[in-house]
Amino acid sequence: MAWTDDRVEILKTMWGEGKSASQIATELGGVTRNAVIGKVHRLGLSNRPTKTTKATTAAAPKPGKSAAKPKVEKPASTPVGKQKKEVPVVNIHPPIPRPRPIITAGKPLPPQRSANEVSAEALANVKKIEEKARKLNLMQLTERTCKWPIGDPATEEFWFCGHPVDPGKPYCETHVSVAFQPMSSRRDRRASR
Repeated sequence: MAWTDDRVEILKTMWGEGKSASQIATELGGVTRNAVIGKVHRLGLSNRPTKTTKATTAAAPKPGKSAAKPKVEKPASTPVGKQKKEVPVVNIHPPIPRPRPIITAGKPLPPQRSANEVSAEALANVKKIEEKARKLNLMQLTERTCKWPIGDPATEEFWFCGHPVDPGKPYCETHVSVAFQPMSSRRDRRASR
């Protein structure tokens, strides 16, 4: 079967009236429903309103056949503004923690307390205790040894104090006096700024 100009005009007219591809194929004769759909797409007629009225769906059934449920056709393309909502992707795996930065030689150490913030007496005690330090390395530390670092971690001249700790603290009594200051002295220092 060839698509003549007359048959194409009948197809366009019936398609514009909202007839189904099966109805058009029956009217034209000698073509299948799929052939009609293919020609509609090649002619660019596929975008038509899909509203079906009760008058067209309540047509009388053919003799010997029961009335079929009306078929609702879906539009060929999604109209603007009625696009599918994107479903957010939920990551069920916890994030991988980033490794902590490694301190290497040549990098500055974090800010330290300046000498004028610690009493001269406490500094003298620190120097005395550090001269008598047990000079433990990281693997020798326990919960009972002072973990106060002495020296530059990037050199071989680095160790931990190692003296017995103050109960409940990570440092010995001398290093606790330098590390932890009473609240009142911190408030006084802030007020004087």
